Amino acid sequence: MDMYDKINELYDRRREVELGGGDERIAKQHEKGKLTARERIDLLVDKGTFVELNSFIEHRSLDFGMADLKAPGEGVVTGYGKVNGRPIYLFAQDFTVFGGALGEMHAQKIAHVMDLAARNGAPIIGLNDSGGARIQEGVVSLDGYGHIFYRNAIYSGVVPQISVIMGPCAGGAVYSPAITDFVFMVEDTSQMFITGPKVIETVTREKITAEDLGGAKVHRSKSGNAHFTGKSEEEVLASVRDLISYLPLNNEEKSPILKSDERDDFCPDLADLVPFDATRPYDVRTVIDAVVDKDSFLEVQKYFAKNIVVGFARIKGETVGMVCNQPKVMAGGLDIDSSDKLSRFIRFCDSFNIPLITFEDVTGFFPGIKQEHGGIIRHGAKILYAYSEATVPKITVILRKAYGGAYVALNSKSIGADLVYAWPNAEIAVMGPEGAANVIFAREINESDDPEATRAAKIEEYREKFANPYIAASRGMVDDVIDPRETRKKLIEALELMRNKKEDRPKKKHGNIPL
Repeated sequence: MDMYDKINELYDRRREVELGGGDERIAKQHEKGKLTARERIDLLVDKGTFVELNSFIEHRSLDFGMADLKAPGEGVVTGYGKVNGRPIYLFAQDFTVFGGALGEMHAQKIAHVMDLAARNGAPIIGLNDSGGARIQEGVVSLDGYGHIFYRNAIYSGVVPQISVIMGPCAGGAVYSPAITDFVFMVEDTSQMFITGPKVIETVTREKITAEDLGGAKVHRSKSGNAHFTGKSEEEVLASVRDLISYLPLNNEEKSPILKSDERDDFCPDLADLVPFDATRPYDVRTVIDAVVDKDSFLEVQKYFAKNIVVGFARIKGETVGMVCNQPKVMAGGLDIDSSDKLSRFIRFCDSFNIPLITFEDVTGFFPGIKQEHGGIIRHGAKILYAYSEATVPKITVILRKAYGGAYVALNSKSIGADLVYAWPNAEIAVMGPEGAANVIFAREINESDDPEATRAAKIEEYREKFANPYIAASRGMVDDVIDPRETRKKLIEALELMRNKKEDRPKKKHGNIPL
């Protein structure tokens, strides 16, 4: 045997690993409408850039017939490559090998690639498609999950972490995606749940399908566990590539500044997009699209807590995080779910040096027994904490209403906003003019010969005296009252002014956010 025989043996071994569970199992994967781990990697990374790691790792379990079973690649493909020319690290579970079940060495491969990602300052992307813990290996497989969870936690805020659910993800396995920054799901073929339908039926006698329990549509709209969904694996992986283009590689860098389509910094449409009547709804996305670079807004958690709109956009090619009330849903009021949604998004942006822009049009925190008993105090406090803690550039534009505690919570000057602008129609007050007039002038209204006419007059009096931007501006709580049509121009100037912003916080191990 010579060197060429050894080289041929090497390639034979590699081909065996690349074939995974074999042609029959690959065919079954395709029959389910699912791609293989390697096909997914080919769609995710730039062509020809993927480098595989630890391909020859094997399990060392001897019990329950495992000694005679081969698991090429150990049921997971790991390595690194490039997305849009920028480095990323990844793992892709291979359902054709042991159903992608996680065992000791499977977990070791994932932990190793996560360590490499953190050391080298690049995002880590997990393509999840697994039957869960490898039961034959017992508690060792559970220990493997622990090593992954630990790295998810300690590398949080160090490098972006993205989970893509492309098949079943059940039991303890769901907690790794839950810790990561963004979760993608494929409609109809991916599920996430702690306990499956059969267990639930046995314990609680509730009957439900896997899709209705933990499918993509459930998690994008009800639980909020999924940030993005797509109709096919191809669509989802293209969306992952798109998201990565907005993000820095790690917490010590800033997002890439891309060349953008030139658009006029003066936006005449903005004078008419927001109805002057503060009770009339509108879609805040129309304002976002008029201000940011053309077609650059990437909404996050679009179908969850629709009364708040968050996402990434570009202004003059620079990535920004947008946090905006949505007046056409619940009048833009803040509730438990929207508080969680926007707080976590704020903290992600702050972790990765992405400036925050808040478009405010808020009636207040949403009233109701269900909200109060559900903990709106605790959840709403997360907003105050997240904005106060953030040290990135923070800019607020008050588009129309800013009432009560919600005004304070949504990046007011008092909790650390760098710049606050208000449109001339803005109403900044403890409460809306209608409610305030009923409280302040209750006696005069009740004793009037024409209570309704008196009420209307007092509402207008309150609006003129207090519900305007100039009182707040006179106290320095608003930096400037601006022409709505100049909003984009003002934001460009502000971002340029604060490009090198530095702000320290008291030295501490970490704060205790109200979870």
